Amino acid sequence: MKLKLALFTIILSAITVLAGCEPLLVLDPKGPQAERLASDILLSMGIMVGIVIVVLVLLVMTLVKYRASKQADDYEPPHIEGNIWVEAVMIGIPILIVAYLSFVSVQSNYIVESAPKGYEDKEPLVVYASSSNWKWHFSYPEEGIETVNYLYIPTDRALEFKLYSHGPITSFWIPQLGGQKYAMNDHVTTLHLAADVAGDYMGRNANFSGAGFAENIFDVTAMSQEEFDEWVEEVKETADPITEDKFEELLEPGHLGRMTFTGTHLEFNSPPEGHHNHGSTDHEGHEESEEADSHSSDEETDHSNH
Repeated sequence: MKLKLALFTIILSAITVLAGCEPLLVLDPKGPQAERLASDILLSMGIMVGIVIVVLVLLVMTLVKYRASKQADDYEPPHIEGNIWVEAVMIGIPILIVAYLSFVSVQSNYIVESAPKGYEDKEPLVVYASSSNWKWHFSYPEEGIETVNYLYIPTDRALEFKLYSHGPITSFWIPQLGGQKYAMNDHVTTLHLAADVAGDYMGRNANFSGAGFAENIFDVTAMSQEEFDEWVEEVKETADPITEDKFEELLEPGHLGRMTFTGTHLEFNSPPEGHHNHGSTDHEGHEESEEADSHSSDEETDHSNH
């Protein structure tokens, strides 16, 4: 009776706890990058479940076959040499599983780090997403607007986020659109995303960055390109311009609600010069730096000669 009561209590507790859980957003993808990551997660889970089932079956077979028997006390089992095929299977299968998952992971990494599949020939929407304690600033340089703690994006269009931080390292993450990526204060990182489905999504900082980390979140709304263009025009007509003093005020530690401005802080507070992107940005910046250093060195030499 006590055993049944304990079992019933455990089952009831598990149901109660699981009923309060939110759905796994990473397994509800709304974009091509997120779909790739979700498929990798499900693949890994399927392989792990298969391994667990096989191990449990072998455990039961071993317990049944080699259980204690009514042999004489002086009984000695025959000496058996190792089976090369059993050893090959026990070593080979884990190696094959790890090799396969490694191949899938590397392949997926290249896919999510490039333009979303199906959007390679489309001009992306570039958004500079920068963090501060404990808020997110979204600058739309082409549109000439800026928002705080919320993000509007068009569907069926590639998104190119330029990430950096005005303070500690943070991590930009919209689970239903793709994986997370770090935002640092010494260089810019690039994250490629796309939204296939209109709707509201949750975004957050996925890296602990101090006391206000838990509420360092932002809202994401995906809409059609026409609705996005209308919103941009509305912002330009109604929002106040962002000033240097106002931006310095926004950088003070604390939490804020949604805010909207015309113009961007990029005009007076440039992002870090270093870029960590795919392409020639780093190379070109390095060449420009070398040319500047060479020019400066020549000037110093001429000055010393005089």
